[in-house]
Parts: sequence; structure tokens; C-alpha cells
Amino acid sequence: MVKKLERNAPCWCGSGRKYKQCHSAFDDKLIMYADKGFFIPDRDIIKSEKDIEGIKRSAVINMAVLDYVGEHIEAGISTQQIDDWVVKITKEMGGHCAPLGYDGYTKSVCTSINDVVCHGIPSEKEILKDGDIINVDVSTYFEGYYSDSSRMYLIGNVSDEARRLVENVKKSVEIGVENVKPWTTLGDMGSKINEFAISCGYEVVRSIGGHGIGKEFHEDPFVSYVSNPGEEMLMVPGMCFTIEPMINAGKHDIYIDEEDGWTARTKDGSLSAQWEVQLVVTEDGCELLCW
Repeated sequence: MVKKLERNAPCWCGSGRKYKQCHSAFDDKLIMYADKGFFIPDRDIIKSEKDIEGIKRSAVINMAVLDYVGEHIEAGISTQQIDDWVVKITKEMGGHCAPLGYDGYTKSVCTSINDVVCHGIPSEKEILKDGDIINVDVSTYFEGYYSDSSRMYLIGNVSDEARRLVENVKKSVEIGVENVKPWTTLGDMGSKINEFAISCGYEVVRSIGGHGIGKEFHEDPFVSYVSNPGEEMLMVPGMCFTIEPMINAGKHDIYIDEEDGWTARTKDGSLSAQWEVQLVVTEDGCELLCW
């Protein structure tokens, strides 16, 4: 339930403004949607202007790391080398690698090659080869705020099938961003991604999706890309989350490597690709914070 404050009380968002001048009308609108049966966000999900600026500062590091990877990645290097780059650049810029130690994860970045859907663990033994596609997923903690984004990289001469998958998955993220509109639902956005993936002959992974992020590495809401219009949480100004569909060239089914407990692969051995952006919902759409 949304608890209204006294009109002249300081607003709950921490802006320093009076409630009546800040989030009073916003709360009235939330109450209206809640009365209609919509799933509305809690206040701790809503980010202030100060929070957004903090996330942007963190994102500067995150994107610089991915830029560096893009400039240096090539056949013949190990995925451990990518991890080393991530650690080096992040530390030089004053940040911390968010994945390291998260739920016991032992590396500072995720490197997912070919049929690996996500959470691939860097290794000295894993060498990039001509024709590989790889997702590098970087997450940064800086001065109290988290940023998160991932990019796909094509290694040498990749097949037409692999190139199309990578390009179409990037397009699916762009479609998702275009469909982030305040006072509509995450299902309205996610369904558009799913429709596009299906039109390309692909399937979207169902059990893993996007997430809220900002003051914590993973926050509510869970962001599905196979939900239906009108379902899931209402998107409202100030919500910050990732769009990161994992899309398989074959079936959506995946399995987790039993030895490391992290690496997710396609069950049928088909290629998988993922791009990730972080955004905040605005009054008229959204603003990209990290990509």
C-alpha cells in the first residue's frame, strides 16, 4: 500500500522538497493504478536525482571497461586475460568489480562463449578462436552505486548465422528500450522483445532475466522477456533496471554446469547471445544510463 504523507512534510524521496511539491501527485497516481489491480513498485525501488547521478558515475567506469575489451579482444587470448583487463581498468578508475565474491562467484566478469547463455567463468584454459561469439558482462560498484551492461564481440570470421543472431539480439534490446513507457507494464515491454525474437526464429530464455539495480547489485523487479502485455510490475518514473534478453538460436531450454554451479548453456547446443543496458524510466520514456 502507498502511504500518503502530510502535504508539507519532507518528501520520502530525499529531495528536500515538500511532499506536495514533489511526489504527492505521483503517489496519487500509484494508488489509482493499485486500485485497478496493477502490481506497483515499492518506494525503495524509485531512484532520486542524486541516485541517478551516482549510477551515471559508476557507469562511466563500466562502459570504459567494455570499450577497452572491444579494442583488445581477439583470437588467441584467454578469457582470464579479459578478467585481468576488467580488474585493471576498474581499479585504475577507482571502482570495484561487483561480480567478485557475489554469491560465491570467483571472478570479476562473466565471459560467455557460443552456446554459453550467461555466467561463463573466465579461465586460462579457455582460448578464443576464430569464429567465436562472446558476451562480456561487466558490473561496477563505485561510491555506493552499481552499474551493469554487457556487449557481444565477434572473433574473426564468424558464420552468417552467428552474425545475424548477434545483430538481431541487439535489435531486440533496442525494441525493448523503445517500449519502456511510464505507466505501462514490464510485460508490455517484454512481450515486444519476445515477439521479435520469435519472428527471427529464435527463443528467449525464460528462467533468467533482467533486474532492478542501483543501490544494490540486484534489486526488484525481475524483468522477464516472455511475459504478456499488461502483466508484471508497472513501470514508473525513477525505476532503474536492466534490459538483457538472453536469446537462443535454437530452443529456450538451458542447463547449469554441475561442476562450477554457474555456467548456463543451451540444452540443444545452439548459439546464444545477449546484450545488456541499464536504464531509468522517465516521464516520457527512459534514459539509458549504461550500455
